[in-house]
Amino acid sequence: MTTYRDRTEAGQVLADRLTGLISEPDLIVLGLVRGGVPVAQVVAERLGAPLDVLVVRKLGVPWAPEVAFGALGPGGERVLNEVVAGRLSPDDIADVQKREQAELDRREQLYRAGRPPLDLTGRTTLIVDDGLATGATARAAVQVARHLRARRVVVAVPVSAQEAHDMLAAEADEVVSAMRPAGFGAVGAYYDDFHEVSDDEVTAALTTTG
Repeated sequence: MTTYRDRTEAGQVLADRLTGLISEPDLIVLGLVRGGVPVAQVVAERLGAPLDVLVVRKLGVPWAPEVAFGALGPGGERVLNEVVAGRLSPDDIADVQKREQAELDRREQLYRAGRPPLDLTGRTTLIVDDGLATGATARAAVQVARHLRARRVVVAVPVSAQEAHDMLAAEADEVVSAMRPAGFGAVGAYYDDFHEVSDDEVTAALTTTG
């Protein structure tokens, strides 16, 4: 099984697949917090594009958190899957949203210290993560980016489950997966070093690249 040494090497391999975006006007690279940021940092440097982060919180069904009924993004953006949300009580929705909003606000305050609010109006937006297992968070990120008026939305990852890639392809303008192995399993299985990225690593990446 092919593996990456770490997220930096994964970013280098992924950046090789994305050089066609160098000529895109108003390109911005967004790392999904937190694991996507080290990958996005390498990509942004290679493409000569600004780096920022997109803080997205999936709204999970209380008894099945992996099933999303919506997502929250910066600036009060909320995307709901009405079919799933319609099966929940208003109290259930409010409880989950309150909890996820608090974590989103914490991360936004931490990562955006001294930075202007994210504005994607008319921009080509490259959303980068360290891998796609279910694709739920990336899907939410695409929806939030569209709500933030991105002109074009591209999702790029070093490794992806085929099902997640196909699902994202129906949401984004383009999906780039450097590897789509059969019998996917978990994202971490494709990295020798898959440590949990810290808040400090995210802020350091933004300071040096953003």
